[in-house]
Amino acid sequence: MADTVAFPIGTPSGTRTVEVSYERRGGGAPLVLLHGIGHHRQAWDPVTALLAAEREVVAVDLPGFGRSPALADGVPYDLDHVVPVLGALFEALELDRPHVAGNSLGGLLALLLGRDKLVRSVTALSPGGFWTEAERRYAFTVLRAMRRGAVTLPPRTVARLAGTAAGRAALTGSIYARPGRRSPEAVIAETRALRECTGFAPTLAAGREVLFTDDVPDVPVTVAWGTADRVLLRRQGVRAKKLIPGARLVRLPGCGHVPMNDDPALVARVILDTSR
Repeated sequence: MADTVAFPIGTPSGTRTVEVSYERRGGGAPLVLLHGIGHHRQAWDPVTALLAAEREVVAVDLPGFGRSPALADGVPYDLDHVVPVLGALFEALELDRPHVAGNSLGGLLALLLGRDKLVRSVTALSPGGFWTEAERRYAFTVLRAMRRGAVTLPPRTVARLAGTAAGRAALTGSIYARPGRRSPEAVIAETRALRECTGFAPTLAAGREVLFTDDVPDVPVTVAWGTADRVLLRRQGVRAKKLIPGARLVRLPGCGHVPMNDDPALVARVILDTSR
């Protein structure tokens, strides 16, 4: 069952309150799950039960996405502000250096949390920030097209498309290699989440200047990339390995940009192996 936590953060213009929606289940060492831009915490549903068998799983709606409201005025969506917000979230939920797994934007945030020693281990699935400028422009074009479709398609049309495998492929084929495996209800919900998210535009705008250049020392790191990723091409994983030489680089055969749906058992195993 979803819950919401509110906590203060300091900004140059004073203290602001941030609200974050999350779902907590399972037992054991805590593991925080961070989704990608335009998505919501339900992106992790295919693997949550597998992870919760060994971990206390906390799936988060990032600020401005899912059920989490937008960041307060004066709090930008750039990484220098969002990473401390997540650190404050950990404190509010009494999570002492949890393990963290993230996908896309969430993967980039997970690596930065690892760099800042705020987590015990990092699993980054197709993380952003390892692109060339041409690759970044291509990825942002794909994301904007998905957003435009979510905004312009009438809900009745989305529901009709989600009812068939071909329609689900049309709606989500950019991020899933096996979109037919996603349920109609999940596709409808994530299309609505993409349409309604307030954080999409400011997050994408902040991402124009993002390029990951740091190592993540002294923290176990796995970078995993789907071989069928159509948003962030898998060669970016090789760059990530060069920048983070201690990381384990894992191929996810047949998986797309959001691999949790394409091969839940493999993704869960990679995350649990890292957190062990």
